[in-house]
Amino acid sequence: MSAHTREMTRTPLQTAALVVGIIFLVVGVLGFVPGITTNYGAMTFAGHHSGAHLLGIFQVSILHNIVHLLFGIAGVTMARSWAGARNFLIWGGAIYLVLWIYGLLVGRESAANFIPVNSADNWLHFLLGIVMIGLGVMLSRHAAGARKGMFHT
Repeated sequence: MSAHTREMTRTPLQTAALVVGIIFLVVGVLGFVPGITTNYGAMTFAGHHSGAHLLGIFQVSILHNIVHLLFGIAGVTMARSWAGARNFLIWGGAIYLVLWIYGLLVGRESAANFIPVNSADNWLHFLLGIVMIGLGVMLSRHAAGARKGMFHT
């Protein structure tokens, strides 16, 4: 069977990583769309002075949007393999939990708030971290259990 005729099968783990990656790409693009991003003219490259808010809720900057785009590219790319998808979901989720903690610890007006993050961003980062790690762990366990079942009679 040639590489061109071989059917590509994607595991649920890979599908989850792909979907999460696509969502990050869409969010990154939407962060640059006036109207969907309110106060678009007040967007800065980085830092807490950015007055732009995605959907009028989540504070964004050019850097924040670029990070979403890069994270999306990583997810779509890593979804090509089972190990890559698992790593993207688990380690990406861990990064988002670190961002959540960062957002809780850094003052909103602090120069250290370079991403920038507000309360809505903080809790979204927490939710993303939990969901991504949960997907990575649960879907990889499911696959490991299915493989065990295939080898034991």
